Amino acid sequence: MTRTQHTTMRRALRREVAGTIGLLADEDDFAAMRRYRTFTFDDHTTYLRQAEGLLRSLASEGGHTAIALFDPEEYAEYCAEAGLDPDAPASRTRFTAELAATGPTVPYDGRPLADLLPDLVDEAVRRATWEYATMLLARLGACAVCGEDIGRAAFNRASDLLVQLLDIPGPGTRHLVCSVPAAPETLLAALHTAQDTEGNTQLDETEALEFTTILAAGIATHSAAGLVMRTVADGRRDRVQGWRLHGERLLPLTAAEVFDAYCTDAVSGDLVAPESGVDYCAAPTVGDAEAEGGHRH
Repeated sequence: MTRTQHTTMRRALRREVAGTIGLLADEDDFAAMRRYRTFTFDDHTTYLRQAEGLLRSLASEGGHTAIALFDPEEYAEYCAEAGLDPDAPASRTRFTAELAATGPTVPYDGRPLADLLPDLVDEAVRRATWEYATMLLARLGACAVCGEDIGRAAFNRASDLLVQLLDIPGPGTRHLVCSVPAAPETLLAALHTAQDTEGNTQLDETEALEFTTILAAGIATHSAAGLVMRTVADGRRDRVQGWRLHGERLLPLTAAEVFDAYCTDAVSGDLVAPESGVDYCAAPTVGDAEAEGGHRH
């Protein structure tokens, strides 16, 4: 086989290889990596520009590349546990491979990094929120009264409530947001649903799992959680409805309560102008009267 044929085959194989780049999106993270002698970049802007050039080059060759957030603290811990030299490119490569397998990533789709990085940060926050809520549910243990696993019971109840929310009649796509007060930050989860031509609900299973987990955390901790649903349908004004969590029940908000919630800044408390083309509507009843209190632990 000729040298040219070998080169052609290797190029063809390279197009079959998927890769991941661990990106230092934050200037503080970039500064932390500069303590390593083998990390040769000294300017964050230049570093990002070079990373974007590499991504474009890989995409032009037909390859698939994902981007992960590279956290220097997690990297140092990883090296310590694995017995690796943190000041070695091979160690950074191994850590990035671990990120590709277990951490949040977004695929490079040709957009500028300035547009992709917010998506990556959002994905990382979403994953961290879900992991925190999952650990919270796991730590609650069994109910002192009935012996039932509190976290599992709350998750089952949240699943039932989500099914009932999705069964509310009406056309259009829906955007649901659940917020659960927690320290140090409020837990948030979003779920987007749509309907196919036969009226069946279509949703992302991962989003649904995360949404259910956050709602379950609110149920299990008896938090003053809230849920808002926005429905968008062709030829109709958007409809916004809301509920507040009480025990294991979602109590419907009135149109005035939904309006107040949407038109008040959550941080400052200042009034915000209502959106045009939006109706703030009373929500229907969701759930049953039997699920009044939930576990008292």
